[in-house]
Amino acid sequence: MTVVSVESSTTSTALVLPFEVGSARKARRRLAADLRGAGVHPDDVHDALLVLSELVGNSLRHARPLPSGTLRVTWTRLAHQVEVSVTDGGGPTEPRPLELPASALGGRGLAIVDDLSARWGVRRGERATTVYAVLDLTPSR
Repeated sequence: MTVVSVESSTTSTALVLPFEVGSARKARRRLAADLRGAGVHPDDVHDALLVLSELVGNSLRHARPLPSGTLRVTWTRLAHQVEVSVTDGGGPTEPRPLELPASALGGRGLAIVDDLSARWGVRRGERATTVYAVLDLTPSR
């Protein structure tokens, strides 16, 4: 299921996808097409895709699916920002960046999100958790 809404200078897209690894690729392709089609700077597209990949990956590794067996990926593009979010059924721990030794092989996902975004956070509902990140976009010339 895909929902797209457009209001003046704001564009929002929501995808409801199976709770499986292949959904990350589908979401990245759609986000890339939307951002490139809107003329977003290629570096900003790359950063948004990386953040989306980390959020979906964390959802699949650390959370449960929504009751329907899915996850929801959304993005909202404003004039100078894009907010990317992933909603799932929540997990046993609070999403947070980890302090890791340089030799660690994993666990850097939210640190990457933190570095690339202007801000990020967690919204908890009764049966769902949403992790979101807001990225600043390079102003067009």
